[in-house]
Amino acid sequence: MTIELPRFGLGTAPIGGLFQAVTDEQARATVDAAWDGGVRLFDTAPHYGLGLAERRLGAALAGRSGYLLSTKVGRLLVPAGRDGRHGRDDEGFDVPADFERRWDFSRDGVLRSLEESLTRLGVPSVDIALIHDPDEHIEQALTEAYPALAELRAQGVVKAIGVGMNQWRTPLRFVQETAIDLVMLAGRHTLLDRSGLPLLDACAERGVRVLAAGVFNSGLLATPTPSGTFDYRPAPAPLLDRARRLAAICESYGVTLPQAAMAYPLRHPAVASIVVGARAPEEITANAALWRRPIPDALWPALEQAQQEKA
Repeated sequence: MTIELPRFGLGTAPIGGLFQAVTDEQARATVDAAWDGGVRLFDTAPHYGLGLAERRLGAALAGRSGYLLSTKVGRLLVPAGRDGRHGRDDEGFDVPADFERRWDFSRDGVLRSLEESLTRLGVPSVDIALIHDPDEHIEQALTEAYPALAELRAQGVVKAIGVGMNQWRTPLRFVQETAIDLVMLAGRHTLLDRSGLPLLDACAERGVRVLAAGVFNSGLLATPTPSGTFDYRPAPAPLLDRARRLAAICESYGVTLPQAAMAYPLRHPAVASIVVGARAPEEITANAALWRRPIPDALWPALEQAQQEKA
């Protein structure tokens, strides 16, 4: 792979209306704040707001250069019914359901998906293309989607290819059976969930780099005082207690929980970058500032001991 990955990137699901609507102005201000904070890696997908995140990101980056752009394939967007009463999207995004997602990991589907993404983004090419969530379509993704992306990489149309998922077993197959460059792993290598370690170790052995997303596990690790959701559901009481213990340890070392949550994944040699979502400029500004703060080395053994004690 010929690209150098920044250590910190912006995920754009929130500006696509994840869980709650975001105005065009707020989305633009969020990308602008990320840019002003030095962020040069931007990740998006057709899935995010039925194309809205791609359109907003492309508009915000227009006229700029020197950044890396990542999008995904696997879901085609097709017009919804013609009755004009589409309602709201039912897959977690507060946007009009003017389109429907259609799974397609075929060669033609991959090429069409990428072409449509380029149109929404308003760019001639992207740097990274990831196969998105092929949980129920593993064989087609391996035998059709991957070869299509590999051909695009060989032609120089994209610089790096890979797979993006929120579980680790399927990406492990891609690492073992293909020549991907990257894995985006969401939520499975965090302070609270280390289940993805077998995948990361395999990536380190084979030279596949990891983009760690979901470092806050959807919210539980996002604030100094843990609360809210874990993997998009209300956090169970035992997990909330664990997070609070970790937060107290962090505080004793002069570190906040979200600061440690962002730094932790990068301690593994396979992890090249973290990708953090934001829906408002103050979120990305605060997180980018926290990420730059040094963390005492002694914090990590203390957190590790706490994890072992809970086990």
